[in-house]
Amino acid sequence: MIPAPSAGSEGTKKKRRRKRPANRAPQRNDTNTPGEKVAPKKERPTPRPYAKRVDEVSAGGLVIDESGTRGLLIGRIDQKDATRARLLWSLPKGHIEEGESPEQAALREVAEETGIESEIARSLGVIDFWFMAGGKRIHKTVHHFLFREKGGLLAPQVSEVDEVAWFPLEEIVERLAYPDEKKLIARSGELKI
Repeated sequence: MIPAPSAGSEGTKKKRRRKRPANRAPQRNDTNTPGEKVAPKKERPTPRPYAKRVDEVSAGGLVIDESGTRGLLIGRIDQKDATRARLLWSLPKGHIEEGESPEQAALREVAEETGIESEIARSLGVIDFWFMAGGKRIHKTVHHFLFREKGGLLAPQVSEVDEVAWFPLEEIVERLAYPDEKKLIARSGELKI
């Protein structure tokens, strides 16, 4: 019996050459002859340092006006909008100072950012999220409350807020710019106090 031509046999096997991967340089020999070109040794990339993690805790929420039909939002100019005409609406909130409870901070921040004095009716819940800022990885936790308007004059905080406005309660979810706040208010149920 004669083997098929492609089957090979002990005496007729071809010596196979191993192919070098395309992305691999030829082996270097330290005894190169003068004038011989040698591929430069690839250096390992320097590992990027991890961004520092920072934990922040804030408090704020939604103020309902004395009539019980409107909610208070703050507007900030969208920095990504070249025309600087678009406002991003959100709930007033800010950092909890040392020694403050979330409730105390929420009342203070709402008054500072909006000019409106209020009292807490109930908790709306807590949101936490991550974002990058100033080369830091920030984990932010925000305590939200539902407030009743008690007085004050509507005025945006000069250094932090571009506009403050009352909106009908049925428009609040639609007006909010951030998905986490939209979800929080949408699942809060009845907002009337």
